[in-house]
Amino acid sequence: MLESLTDKPRKKLTILGATGSIGRSAEAVILGAPGVFETVAVAGGRDAKNLARVAKSLGARFAAIAEPGSYAELKVELAGSGIEAAAGPEALKEAACQPADLVVGAIAGAVGVAPTYAAVEAGRHVALANKECLVCAGEPFMRKAREMGVNILPMDSEHNAIFQALGGERAEKIEKMWLTASGGPFRTWNAEQIAAATPEQALAHPNWAMGPKVTIDSASLMNKGLELIEAMHIFGIEAEKLDVLVHPQSIVHGLVSFADGAVTAGMATPDMKVPIAHCLAWPHRVATKARRLDLAEIGVLTFEKPDFARFPALRVAMDALAAGGAMPTILNAANEIMVEAFLKNRITFNEIAKRVEAICELFLREGAAGAPADVDAALAVDHLVRERSAASLVGVGA
Repeated sequence: MLESLTDKPRKKLTILGATGSIGRSAEAVILGAPGVFETVAVAGGRDAKNLARVAKSLGARFAAIAEPGSYAELKVELAGSGIEAAAGPEALKEAACQPADLVVGAIAGAVGVAPTYAAVEAGRHVALANKECLVCAGEPFMRKAREMGVNILPMDSEHNAIFQALGGERAEKIEKMWLTASGGPFRTWNAEQIAAATPEQALAHPNWAMGPKVTIDSASLMNKGLELIEAMHIFGIEAEKLDVLVHPQSIVHGLVSFADGAVTAGMATPDMKVPIAHCLAWPHRVATKARRLDLAEIGVLTFEKPDFARFPALRVAMDALAAGGAMPTILNAANEIMVEAFLKNRITFNEIAKRVEAICELFLREGAAGAPADVDAALAVDHLVRERSAASLVGVGA
């Protein structure tokens, strides 16, 4: 209802992660809906030049960069614009707490948890694209959101498809929920080929343009395991009702089966502007230039069960989901360290899942996998796991 939205006061937005792929797509949606949105603040990691460009493009009043060493460059790039600049972790929180109707939480990695949580504490509604908020600290994060009356709108394509497919139905009416996976670049490879895969091959995703870490997770199917953990928290659904289907066309992004046997699906072309536009405008809709879905042109949609033998990372993640407590936090932190090691050619592709599972088992044996009491405790576990995961790689591939 674009016409009705232009008659309303502009919706005030803050974009955390404005320089990443989600941020760029959000910028395109905002600029494509003139008069609908007002960008209050933007935040990024270390790319001062691009952050300044986005701030000026969207007319933001405040720009924060996580890397303190990039502050001087940001100031220079914003000179004469009237846009206030700040740097460091506290600056990200300041951006998150600016007076806005909706905060886009798209800073990748654990560094995005604190500012996104600060937005929730400040009572800001959040469009969430940061996995770590829920994988690392899901229970305390969602508890605070409920306490503050904050809406958590899922911006990932799969969760957003589920959100739309639910049609407002309550969790207790759901019989089964599936997230779909493209299968990544190795879907048709045999085990020997996957074992010998290079970072360049793993980064060649057939359908999506994403950052390197999430692209590697897509190649291993770890991303689907992490998304199942997110779905459990977002939708308040039991772990045993969650599952994955491999769907190489990336047209159906999520499916929901209800108690009466009906199944609804969220479908769209693989373009992040679709879920981003849905979250930014919700509960209304705005037009985008995303390519329209033509099922007759596509002709055939196929679905497969995931192969845990060739893609053990998904099994490891589902085990962590079932175990609960701090296991998702441990899984996520260990995986991030191992993916980085693979990208630096220190370990093989198959070693990612093996080493992540070993770290998870280590913390289980030590009895250190209890549920974190709050977000700070979850981040402390995350930090400890990263340290021990990195220590386990000393001398490996050096």
